[in-house]
Amino acid sequence: MSKHTLSVLVENHAGVLSRVAGLFSRRGFNIDSLAVGVTENPDVSRMTIVVEGDEYIVEQVSKQLNKLVDVIKIKRLDKHESITRELSLIKVSANAATRSEIVQLVEIFRAKIVDVSKTTLTIEASGSGDKVAALEDMLKQFGIKEIVRTGTIAIERGNRIIKVTNNEEGEING
Repeated sequence: MSKHTLSVLVENHAGVLSRVAGLFSRRGFNIDSLAVGVTENPDVSRMTIVVEGDEYIVEQVSKQLNKLVDVIKIKRLDKHESITRELSLIKVSANAATRSEIVQLVEIFRAKIVDVSKTTLTIEASGSGDKVAALEDMLKQFGIKEIVRTGTIAIERGNRIIKVTNNEEGEING
């Protein structure tokens, strides 16, 4: 089974996330990753949902999402025609003996150190999920204290735009 990324434009108001999550729960679909944020239009939010499954499951998820009143538009993003990123904060044990080795790893992965204490370093890493996971794997040897990951966000490459505008009546058009 492979992972599929859906970009879902929804009306930006209370309860929408709950209805989407409830739909997945009721149907027995698993969400691999979910990130939500407001778009360039304050009346619209974008949900980036990563689901694992075959074509049938992705088609069923899309059909069920389309039935929700708050859903404006769904777009399945092709991995070759979109850019995906994930953000991670990783707090790792560090002492005088290991600090320079950790700093070198951070530089290799083009991450950055965002907090330093006597016993820990906190690293911010962004990139593909694979890159973030690889850095995490390399840091395990030092003792990971805590990890926070955003989940995947994605956007189509080039001039392909998933855009929603408000018309004069205040309705949302996709």
